[in-house]
Amino acid sequence: MLEIIEDTVIDSIKLLPFLFITYLIMEYIEHKMEKKSKKAIKRAGKYGSIVGGILGAFPQCGFSVSATNLYAGRVITLGTLIAVYLSTSDEMLPILISEAVSPIIILKILGIKIIIGIISGIIIDFVIRKFFTKKQEDKDEDIEHICEEEHCHCNEKGIIKSSIKHTLSIFIFILIITFLINVIVHIIGEENIENWILNKPVLGPVISSLIGLIPNCAASVIITNMYLENVISFGSMISGLLTGAGVGLAVLFKTNDRLKENIGILVLLYIIGVISGIIIDIM
Repeated sequence: MLEIIEDTVIDSIKLLPFLFITYLIMEYIEHKMEKKSKKAIKRAGKYGSIVGGILGAFPQCGFSVSATNLYAGRVITLGTLIAVYLSTSDEMLPILISEAVSPIIILKILGIKIIIGIISGIIIDFVIRKFFTKKQEDKDEDIEHICEEEHCHCNEKGIIKSSIKHTLSIFIFILIITFLINVIVHIIGEENIENWILNKPVLGPVISSLIGLIPNCAASVIITNMYLENVISFGSMISGLLTGAGVGLAVLFKTNDRLKENIGILVLLYIIGVISGIIIDIM
């Protein structure tokens, strides 16, 4: 139990800088920039998927949390958010490097995740602009919506104090979620999780993608280790790593109050992961 608590605290503390910087930027945009500037940022999503897909590949899950908060404030598009989620590598890269995996294989994995993330993000944003633009405008939200939900009275406290309040609020939420998940993984056992996927070529990507959805960086650790131990196929690994957005998904349900939309994002992420893994295994 002490080890679980230690891991939970360490994993959560790692996210603090990302959380604070993100909220600081969002507060600055909300209080210092004109409405035209905010609209310009929102419409810049045309290239957001490319940037998000590349940045998301960096070895940490903090960026997925940052992207989630930015999406909840409607600073970035849904396509950009999905691109970040799909390319997020969490603890995958450090594990592969520590196990002396060939740089070619590492670059291949990162490249596949980035490409799938960018393509998916571009397609999603294109479909939304083509068929749902009017609907989106009717339901448009600003970053100030988050302030209203948190009752932080940003104008009275200033952007620094407001950012700190948002950061601590989300940090506590992440701490609780991470602890619960670590306890569940400990009780079930990594070996049992591995056995659910072993020798299941068709169901591999389906189950692996489901494990990847666990809102914790531990999911990428489990999936990467299973691949290195030849427990799952390359396609199954990609499936799990594509859906593994760290604690980003947990934060999504906390900051974005549209439950149906959050469930839709979850399902969309899962479908992309499963289909991608199956196609890779067939190829």
